[in-house]
Amino acid sequence: MKNGRKRLVVKRSFFVLVIAAALFAFASPAEKYFEIAKSLDIFSTLFKEVNAYYVDDVDPKQLIDKGINGMLESLDPYTVFIAEDESEAFSIQTTGQYAGIGALIGIVNSKTVVTHPYIGFPAYRAGVKVGDEFISVDGKDMKGRPSSAVSAALKGKPKTEVEIVLHRPGITEDLRFKILRERIKITNVVYSGMLDASTGYIKLDDFTPGASKEVEEAVVKLKLSGAKKLVLDLRDNPGGLLYEAINIVNIFIPKNKEVVSTKGKAADWNKTYTTLNDPVDTEIPLAILTSGGSASASEIVAGSLQDYDRAVLIGEKTFGKGLVQTTRPLAYNAQLKVTTAKYYIPSGRCIQAMDYTHRRNDGSVSRVADSMKVAFKTSHGRKVFDGGGLDPDVPVSPETFGAAASELVASGLLFEYASMYCAANPTLTSLKGFRLSDAEYEKFTTWIKTQTFDYTDQLEKRADELIAAAKNEKYYNELSASLDDLKNRIAANREGEFTRFRKEIASLLELEIAFHYALNAGQAEASVDRDPEVLEAMKVLNNQESYKKILLP
Repeated sequence: MKNGRKRLVVKRSFFVLVIAAALFAFASPAEKYFEIAKSLDIFSTLFKEVNAYYVDDVDPKQLIDKGINGMLESLDPYTVFIAEDESEAFSIQTTGQYAGIGALIGIVNSKTVVTHPYIGFPAYRAGVKVGDEFISVDGKDMKGRPSSAVSAALKGKPKTEVEIVLHRPGITEDLRFKILRERIKITNVVYSGMLDASTGYIKLDDFTPGASKEVEEAVVKLKLSGAKKLVLDLRDNPGGLLYEAINIVNIFIPKNKEVVSTKGKAADWNKTYTTLNDPVDTEIPLAILTSGGSASASEIVAGSLQDYDRAVLIGEKTFGKGLVQTTRPLAYNAQLKVTTAKYYIPSGRCIQAMDYTHRRNDGSVSRVADSMKVAFKTSHGRKVFDGGGLDPDVPVSPETFGAAASELVASGLLFEYASMYCAANPTLTSLKGFRLSDAEYEKFTTWIKTQTFDYTDQLEKRADELIAAAKNEKYYNELSASLDDLKNRIAANREGEFTRFRKEIASLLELEIAFHYALNAGQAEASVDRDPEVLEAMKVLNNQESYKKILLP
């Protein structure tokens, strides 16, 4: 019976490989078909021999999965095998929908906590807050459990009840909630509002179904509120559905305009996508914020509007993902997400940065060399380049933080203190311009000293490497006094780090507190008057002569 089950798994996995291989070869010469059949026959017989004669028992599914994943990893990071038990997570990622309580959870200082209750959904309506720690779910102890286990316990069929017990900082008694699960639709526009009397701001985080409708509604609402200029924030937006990107571009350019075209090995994937609807506004000055994390659909929106000279791009060079993926069904409810084409924006450029076709001998991948990039032109004749993401029209260097600030974020201590601060200060008059007083910051630094917060910065690491090198080269005895003095000076320097880096540490803590109070909206409100890219966008938009000049050759 056991061998029969193994044979079934082998057969099932073999057919998965056959289908996967066929996807890459259906337009190839006859010789290639022979090589595919030969290779699959070798793989099948090899697997049977390993399964039958290897000294220890092997897990057929695990072995086959590793084989599949190894094969696909040699192509690109976006071509992936999705097993049946991973289909739900993949569906949530692509559709933004699932059934649960509507809250993101994560591990902070070894505690599984609520990191983001979605506004308007069951957890939020019940009063669950950022920083609440999970104690139990339906009577099952969740302390110390991984976030995936807690997340699985929270999900279930719509309209079923789940009982959760949470601990909230500042409150002695644990809190008990009975929450009715429901279908959760994750919001794409996480915040929209007015930056000043005439400038609207929209933060778009995803491209799941409904993204274009949300952006359109935000544009209309902001215009009714007096917006004469718009900032669309696509920073760190990894992309998503192609048609949502096309419809967002359509909000700002006329009907029947090309947005993107796709070209692949199969003629079926060669398509040109145009705008289908009447636009909302083709004249309103528009600035788009980009970062190194803006990818795929984000780059289609930003790149198309740049190609039509319809928007000024402000921030950092984008990620450079010019590949299109399609999901193909496989046997036994498995799926293959496979790269089927490259996309090209209206100027004719493909912004794909990584060359997965020509790998180095060691299997690593190189970026498209500057010498290989080709120049294209926008509608007004501005020169733009392919093969490396989108270059912003107005570059703004990202904020950098010292080791102390970065390590505080990574440690989870800023998150934990923000939870305590909000518990001690339940209400806040306004988050716009929110700043901690000197006394409040001093209270934070005093608390940090009671925690096990320690780290080694780059300066300390280099000093240790220098000492190790001196010992290895037999120079330590002659240099020991100087080296010890260097170590002591670095240690003394560390004593005043919370004072020296007060501005950046306080800024990060203030934004974390703002998020605890009012989620994305609170964080956006607290950051607009200190965000370099937002401030630069307002500067450009408020000077229409400068704005128009940027869009000319």
